[in-house]
Amino acid sequence: MRAVDLIEKKRNKEELSKEEISFLLNEYLKGNVPDYQMSAFLMATYFNDMTAGELLEFTTIMRDSGDIVKFDDVDKFLVDKHSTGGVGDKVTVVLAPILSALGMGTTKLSGKGLGHTGGTIDKFESIEGFRFSNTREEVVSIANKTGIGLMGYSDKIVPLDKKLYSLRDVTGTVPSIPLIASSIMSKKLAIQSDIIILDVKVGDGAFMKDINQAKELAKRMIEIGSGRQVKAVLSNMDEPLGYAIGNANEIVEAIETLKGNGPEDLNEVVYTIALLSLKAKGEIKDLSEGKKKIDEVINNGSALEKLSQFITESGGNGNLVNDYSLLPQPKEVMEVLSAKEGYVSKIKAEEIGKAAMIIGAGRATKEDLIDHAVGIKILKKVGDKVNKNEKIAEIYYNDSKNVEDSKNMLLDAYVIQEEKVEKQKAILEIIE
Repeated sequence: MRAVDLIEKKRNKEELSKEEISFLLNEYLKGNVPDYQMSAFLMATYFNDMTAGELLEFTTIMRDSGDIVKFDDVDKFLVDKHSTGGVGDKVTVVLAPILSALGMGTTKLSGKGLGHTGGTIDKFESIEGFRFSNTREEVVSIANKTGIGLMGYSDKIVPLDKKLYSLRDVTGTVPSIPLIASSIMSKKLAIQSDIIILDVKVGDGAFMKDINQAKELAKRMIEIGSGRQVKAVLSNMDEPLGYAIGNANEIVEAIETLKGNGPEDLNEVVYTIALLSLKAKGEIKDLSEGKKKIDEVINNGSALEKLSQFITESGGNGNLVNDYSLLPQPKEVMEVLSAKEGYVSKIKAEEIGKAAMIIGAGRATKEDLIDHAVGIKILKKVGDKVNKNEKIAEIYYNDSKNVEDSKNMLLDAYVIQEEKVEKQKAILEIIE
């Protein structure tokens, strides 16, 4: 068997057998298939897609390229929530303590942010002393105590995905639905859980700009996970989620949400995923039944207490849920005033994410260091009325180098029109 023959088959839109896919991927992992041949195969896949059988085998071999993490000694209904990435997406920080307070557990790999999208690891690393679990033993210990089992990515889990993603990144093959689906699901299937819930972001600030593409991605991922319970929600990323964009400031907004003061759109996404989890566990028959259960764990403070415990067990000061001065603070604040009067019709979420990135809240490259104190707070959302010279955002910064550019990007991101506009829904569709 030769790699070039398999490249030609994929180029010619012929289906590869399990043995052929296994040969190609395993030989690539060993270093016997060079990058230039795998690049050619990825590009052929980009143009010619994969069949359901090819995609399942491709994902299975990726999953099996490293360790499989089991949680047999965590006696809880385990939920693995994955987001495809967006602007202001602090759902995990809010959701995991709620699930724990409801008697469930979270077991998932969390990532770092890149480009205009933020990462859960970066948000928690705003907390002094906080350290993500990197071994099964650490995450099981914390999950047993708090119900929250978040791990940082490890080279031992799906190493083939890391190698392939680096290649996709430099060969123009990142936006391929089968390659995205296999990358996400190989990691989901390598971690034990009772349900996988995929939060597929759709819109300007998301990787998937088009709802039909997002539906296709969701369906392909559910298909891959047919042996597991997998559900997907399509959520709106045509404006940032919530009001805070950054790291420490997103932790504050997440805590406020657990205190019952959360933004409407963030609550909608968190509640929907929590309700799907309750339904999958068998505690409710219909999504409309469970809202009171979630309200209760927020109102009685038990969800907030779970977050405090998780922070403490991970090396941070859990008292920061009541004392935000324990988080890194920015030195300066710049107000951004609207240049015109009207109604907000659109907020270009990707532009907002980039405006936060250039002041240090995100990374342009994987090697960039993050300033956890800096960020942006938007004060107006789609549908809101705005007066001329009214404050629409605040920029929190330490270095003035790019702050004017950030301000101009924010002003460009706000589209204001004379006619009144309806507020946007956060959840576009649920795919089960």
